[in-house]
Amino acid sequence: MKRTVFIGTYTKGESKGIYSCRLDSETGGLDELRLAAETPSPSFLALHPNGKFLYAVNETKELEGDSGSVTAFAISDPESGVLKKLNTVSSEGGWPCHLAISPKGNSLMTANYGGGTVGVLELKADGSLGKTLGVGRHEGSSVNKDRQEGPHPHSTVIDPAGKFLFVADLGLDQIIMYELRADGSLSEQKAVTKVTPGSGPRHFAFHPGGKFAYLINEMVRTVSAFTYDAGSGSLVEIQTLSTVPAGWKSGSTAELLAHPNGRFLYGSNRGHDSIACYRIDPAKGKLTLVEIEHTGGKTPRSFGLDPDGHFLLAANQTSGDLHVFKIDQNTGALAPGLGRLEIPAPVCVVVLP
Repeated sequence: MKRTVFIGTYTKGESKGIYSCRLDSETGGLDELRLAAETPSPSFLALHPNGKFLYAVNETKELEGDSGSVTAFAISDPESGVLKKLNTVSSEGGWPCHLAISPKGNSLMTANYGGGTVGVLELKADGSLGKTLGVGRHEGSSVNKDRQEGPHPHSTVIDPAGKFLFVADLGLDQIIMYELRADGSLSEQKAVTKVTPGSGPRHFAFHPGGKFAYLINEMVRTVSAFTYDAGSGSLVEIQTLSTVPAGWKSGSTAELLAHPNGRFLYGSNRGHDSIACYRIDPAKGKLTLVEIEHTGGKTPRSFGLDPDGHFLLAANQTSGDLHVFKIDQNTGALAPGLGRLEIPAPVCVVVLP
C-alpha cells in the first residue's frame, strides 16, 4: 500500500510551494514526486480532522501590512497528490510558523513568530477559512537580547482532550495556555509555565496517553518532560536532557514528535543534523536516550511519522532532500538507507492516513 505525503517548503529559492510524493508502507520507498500547489513559503502544514482539507501557513510578512497568511486547500483526490486552493486569509501576525486545528474542525490557531500573536480563524464547513475569531497577544521578553527581545510564539498545540491550547513562546521562555471554547475561539490566557531563562522553547508535544507532555528548547538544544493534569491543564517539569552529544555547542533544535504507540519521542537537531530518539517511561513519563541518528542531509528543520509508526521521514532543508528511516518497534531506534527524494528546501512533512 502507498500513502500520500505532503511536504511544505521555503520558496525563496527553487521551490514553488507544497510538494507531494508516495510512501510505500512496506518498503519505505518514495516516488511520484510532484508539485501539489503553488503558494508562498508553506513552512508548516496541518490536516483537517476529516482528512479532506490541508492548511498551510505562508511564512511571510506580506499579506496586509505586517501580517502573514494562511491558505486552505481541498484534497479532492488523495492518491493524485494535487491540492485545490480554497482561499487565503491573514494570519493576524507576521511570519506565521505553526498552526493547530480544533478537534471539531471549526477553527484554526496560528503561531505568529514575528508578530507576537496567536491568530484564531474560523473554519467553514466547506474547508475554507472564514472570519477572525480572536487574537491572543503576548508581551514581554527574556534574557537573550538578540533572540528574545520580544515575544515569539513558535508552536500551537491542543491537548489530547481538546480542552486547552498550549503555545510555546521562544521569546518569553514560556508555555502559555488558553482554554479552547466549543465555538472554536480561545479564552484569555489561563496559565503560564516558565522554563529556564534563555532556553527558547520551540515545539511542544503531548504523549498519546495524555498524562505527559514534552518541550524542545531551540536555543540550548534540550528536551524537557512534564507531567500533565488534563483537568486543570497544569504542567510540572520533571526532567531536562540534551538532544546532542556531550561537548557539542552549536546549532539548534527544531521538530518534536511522540511516536503513536507512546513509547518513544523524537527531536531534530540542526547543525548536528540528527534526530535524537528517547524511550518514554510509561509510568512516570521520563526519558532515556536511545540514540542520536544523523539524517543523511543538512538542517533537519522538521520530520514526520507515518500513522502506523513504522517510518520517520526527515526533511533536510539546506541539502534539499527527504530521507526515510525505519523505526525499530522494540527500541525506537532509526535505521537509515530507505527512500530518498530531492526536494528544494523541505521544512514540513505530513503523511496522510
